[in-house]
Order: sequence, then structure tokens, then C-alpha cells
Amino acid sequence: MAVLEVSASADSVDHADVDDALAEFQGQLNLIFARAQTLWRESAARVHRDLQPAGYKLLTFVERAGSASAHQLADSFEMDKSVVSRQVRMLEEVGLLVSRPDECDGRLRVLTATPAASAALAEVRSDHATRMRDALTEMTPEELRTASKVFRILAEV
Repeated sequence: MAVLEVSASADSVDHADVDDALAEFQGQLNLIFARAQTLWRESAARVHRDLQPAGYKLLTFVERAGSASAHQLADSFEMDKSVVSRQVRMLEEVGLLVSRPDECDGRLRVLTATPAASAALAEVRSDHATRMRDALTEMTPEELRTASKVFRILAEV
């Protein structure tokens, strides 16, 4: 019986600790999201002076995937098709994306990043990787894997 009583009081303390830890975690996530928005804006401007953060996100998706359709972009980013269409048109106009008819369905357009876009994105990614590596030098590989697991779980929420 004594073990159950200790366990029950430990549970109530654990709940308070968990609530405090979750509140701290959420606060840090809010800071990360705010920093990410700033980073997207800065990165977009580095790729092209007229590039908006939304266009930057779409461009990086297409470049990483190899190709994509506007429909895939709208679904992946939960954006209105008209917003995606405007961003894609702008990306094409400044020479960052090219569009060609889909081989299976000529009504669809397949988007790919231009070599200039790929080079600019590679430079931005390299700088981001260096900054990330410098910021996380004190973490062990196991701690980084744990953090990655947390982000993977959150991505599924």
C-alpha cells in the first residue's frame, strides 16, 4: 500500500512537471517558428530580390522533389490554387522554375527548378547547415536523433 501512495503522489508531481515542461517546450517552438519565418524571408531575398517566402517554400519543395505539379504544391502546402499559380508564374518569370507538359497528361504542367535556382538554393542550404552545425556543436549524435524524433512526431500531429 505504501508504494501505491508514493506512486500516486509522484504522479501528481509528475503532471505538474510535465505541464511546466510542455509550456516551456511550446514557448521554444513559438520562437523557432518566428525565427523560421525570418529565415525564409532572408533566404528568399538571397535567391532573388523579388522572391516572397511563399515562393521560396514552393521552389525548395520542387527542387528537392525533382519536379512537381501546381496541384501537388497546393495540396502539400494547403494553399489556394490561385496563390500557387501566382507564385509559380513569378518563379517562371524570374527564371527560377520551368514548366513543361506532363508526359502522361498533357493538360498538366510539370515544374522543375532551373540550374540557377538549384545553385542558389544549394548555397543557401550550405550556409544554413553551417549555422545549424555551429549552433548544435554541444549536442551528441544521440541527442540530435532524439530531437529529430520529437520533430518527426510533431510533424504528424
